[in-house]
Amino acid sequence: MPFDPVFTFGTTAAAALIGLGITHALDRASLEFPPPVAVSELVVLGPGSFEHPQPGEFLKQNHTVAAPVVQETIDAPLEIMKYQVSVSDYGLCVADGACKPADSRKIGNVPVTGVSHIDAEAYATWLSARTGEAWRLPTDVEWAYAAGERFKGDIDGGESDPNNPARRWLTQYRQEAALGRKPDPEPRAQGAFGTNSKGLSDIAGNVWEWTSTCYSHATIGSDGKRTASSIDNCGVHAVEGFHRTYMSNFIRDGKSGGCAVGTPPDNLGFRLVRDRTGFFQTTIRSLGLTLTAAESRVHE
Repeated sequence: MPFDPVFTFGTTAAAALIGLGITHALDRASLEFPPPVAVSELVVLGPGSFEHPQPGEFLKQNHTVAAPVVQETIDAPLEIMKYQVSVSDYGLCVADGACKPADSRKIGNVPVTGVSHIDAEAYATWLSARTGEAWRLPTDVEWAYAAGERFKGDIDGGESDPNNPARRWLTQYRQEAALGRKPDPEPRAQGAFGTNSKGLSDIAGNVWEWTSTCYSHATIGSDGKRTASSIDNCGVHAVEGFHRTYMSNFIRDGKSGGCAVGTPPDNLGFRLVRDRTGFFQTTIRSLGLTLTAAESRVHE
């Protein structure tokens, strides 16, 4: 599918302002827009539904149980980067002073690694400002939809046994061992892990990807649904790759710990979603305006 050209910040901002009828309120000569930033190729996925195991830890009658599987629906086209954000792309954000340098010493056309959830969010904010579009991390559901047949979810140990607490851990260990995955610490050039059925490259390779989904500690009632006592911990987010795991937001090296499930990720990186619904709000924020102020000027 052809990739739409990326508008510069000036073009998109001006278009939004014209639509609002507030261009007269700004001194055009005083606006200085940074040069445009090239954005990597996107894959556009049509709406659809699929069965998806929920992320997080689930308890039923005080025992850990397998995550419930629910029908999820993507109800609008999903525009997601074909490749993970590269070292070169991330370096532009660093050069602008908007991102902290990554821990990885790799250069060129390889995925940026050694980045935390905080770093990924900073990059998304910077890219949104530089393009005048809304960029964000995908949710766990969006990532799974885009991953297609390569999505594996959590390594599940089944229901816990209070008389033998080690049983669930041993089950998880055996299931992970059966996957036959070996350590693979060196990031490779984009495309090294091939393309999945949805057209995305390097899904479930040796770079795990940050999502915007918070870690959930949920209680399941007798009806099989989450109860009001469920808690979302947004200091920890779901990370997707060869299997799903959960990492603290500040962690850059999955092997250093940080609430990982199963074998820690070889590397931490990310890819972004272009959010058409968030474009208007992003443009207004980029101009230093509030939505309320913009709306009020329409009626002047």
